[in-house]
Amino acid sequence: MPHHKSCEKRLRQSKQLRAHNRFIKSTLRSAIKELEATQDPVEAGKQLSAVSSLLDKAAKRNVMHHRTADRRKSRLALFVQKLASS
Repeated sequence: MPHHKSCEKRLRQSKQLRAHNRFIKSTLRSAIKELEATQDPVEAGKQLSAVSSLLDKAAKRNVMHHRTADRRKSRLALFVQKLASS
């Protein structure tokens, strides 16, 4: 347990931030799984834009590194592209 008031506050803040980050990551993982389960290319294209937006927001809020977000967007775009071509 913290011994200083500032440390107590920091602990409270870090708990809230962790909960918020976990919510964002969980939402993101669910959206990605839903996109990967889609077989319709048109629907996948719509979902790709939504997932890309979520990834950009997560990177902007430092929930994940911006290059990680870019890599995931790229791989999902390839997935949708292959889905459309087949």
